[in-house]
Amino acid sequence: MRFTPEELRKLALPTLLAALLLVAGAGLIWGADATLDAAVRQARAAQAERRQAAERLARISEEEREVIEKLGVYKRLQQLNILGEERRLEWADAITRIRMQRELLDLSYRVDRQRLVLSAPGKPANVEFYASTMRVQLALLHEEDLLRFLADLRDSGNAYYAVRQCSLNRTAQPPAGVQISPRLRGECDIDLITIVDRAAKG
Repeated sequence: MRFTPEELRKLALPTLLAALLLVAGAGLIWGADATLDAAVRQARAAQAERRQAAERLARISEEEREVIEKLGVYKRLQQLNILGEERRLEWADAITRIRMQRELLDLSYRVDRQRLVLSAPGKPANVEFYASTMRVQLALLHEEDLLRFLADLRDSGNAYYAVRQCSLNRTAQPPAGVQISPRLRGECDIDLITIVDRAAKG
């Protein structure tokens, strides 16, 4: 089919408009694709930020839980007078009080020099565990007297009392006519543990 020059002139404007519309449509499609890509990238970035914020919040919550837990332990150690320097006078007072309350007539003890047991790394300074070994000798009417003595010593709360060893030996028979007399002799090695926080001390 052949067009005359007159027909071609009439078709020129619609053809130009169609071409312009095609170009505009292609531009709109390209712009929509670019806008969609940008929106997808922004959504992914927002999701990544939310994920990072959630992870940071979880870490903060975990650290807060650990701090609260450790603070509870620290306060409990403070209440038990385990933190800080050893309290030899309080130890002596506790033993004197127990001896009088339990009516332990024959009780002697010796506390060795303090020694470093463990230095645990910490922030901002190391936490050091010290022990002083107390050697106790006491006369007993009954085995349970030794258990009561150890329980009273633990409850005095002037250190952490770790019993290393105890032994019981039967003594000689009491003289004739003596009804109540100790028949057992107990000997114990007890570590008195104290904790020094160098950061708190400084």
